[in-house]
Amino acid sequence: MTFGQQNTEAEAHEQLAYAKDIGINFLDTAEIYPIVPARETQGRTSEYIGTWLRHQKREDTIVATKVAGRSTGLEWVPANRLNPRDEERNPRVDKKSIVLACEAELRRLQTDYIDLLQIHWPDRYIPMFGESQYNVEKERECVPFEEQVEAMGQLIRDGKIRYYGLSNESTHGVAMHCITCDALGVPRPVSIQNQFNLLYRLFETELAEACSPSNFDLGLLPWSAMAGGALSGKYLDGAKDDKWRMNIWPWRYERFMTGGSKAAIAEYAKVAAQFNVTPAQLAYAFCKSRWFIPSTIIGATTMDQLKENMGSFNVELSPEAIAAIDDVHLRYRNISLKD
Repeated sequence: MTFGQQNTEAEAHEQLAYAKDIGINFLDTAEIYPIVPARETQGRTSEYIGTWLRHQKREDTIVATKVAGRSTGLEWVPANRLNPRDEERNPRVDKKSIVLACEAELRRLQTDYIDLLQIHWPDRYIPMFGESQYNVEKERECVPFEEQVEAMGQLIRDGKIRYYGLSNESTHGVAMHCITCDALGVPRPVSIQNQFNLLYRLFETELAEACSPSNFDLGLLPWSAMAGGALSGKYLDGAKDDKWRMNIWPWRYERFMTGGSKAAIAEYAKVAAQFNVTPAQLAYAFCKSRWFIPSTIIGATTMDQLKENMGSFNVELSPEAIAAIDDVHLRYRNISLKD
């Protein structure tokens, strides 16, 4: 999600080539990327992936992308679902919009099919991005689950996508999608992409039960496994770099920069040192250790970061290391929550 904002096309291709060489075969993008979303750059991440992907054997790469949900400030997204641009309005996940978003991503990615199309966030109100408390006063009219499922079913039948997934979803949403799929004869979603990291472990509660293999069987693809880079510990000493995400957009990641979050990060850094890994490797290795995570989404701006991140997956955390992590968690439980 940095391609096209913090990374040039050449840098993106360098990272993709290195990733392929060391065995990475799963790429995750979204129609609104790069982050932070902007009208001038929207879709550029997928375009950079597309100019690389067209020179590869398509079947060797699993490509995932996302259709934007309802929000404010993204009125320009639907306009870029059509070429030439159409009228601008708030994005939704009605059937027409899901199909158009998929077709636009197929053009950008220069491919005939998408392996996994995810609903980036629900059309209905739910607490997200650091919030956990449900506010009934924020409920609103929303696109029915049936219409969303019908759109995904059509795209699967047409061969434009292989599977569909959810993102930033709740237990209720997971259940409703799966129940609706069963009723309409559409394959169930296969994955859920929610926030999960050492500072935010809410997935481990009832949502893990709903997604377990014995229930709805959705694997978690965690985003922000490094808490926007904060878990690297590089911000603890007040260091500044105009290329670092939290220095560019501090308002976007403020939940990871509070006094409580920094205190927890410092404790996790001590755990990392105790077990001879870097703080970043501890964060990623922890995700790898969870039974509900089949694949962890990593992010890197530089090649050095990418190489360090990939080293995390050679790390096997001992029971003692997990116990040390859990001890910190008990003292700083889900500390990045804003509510």
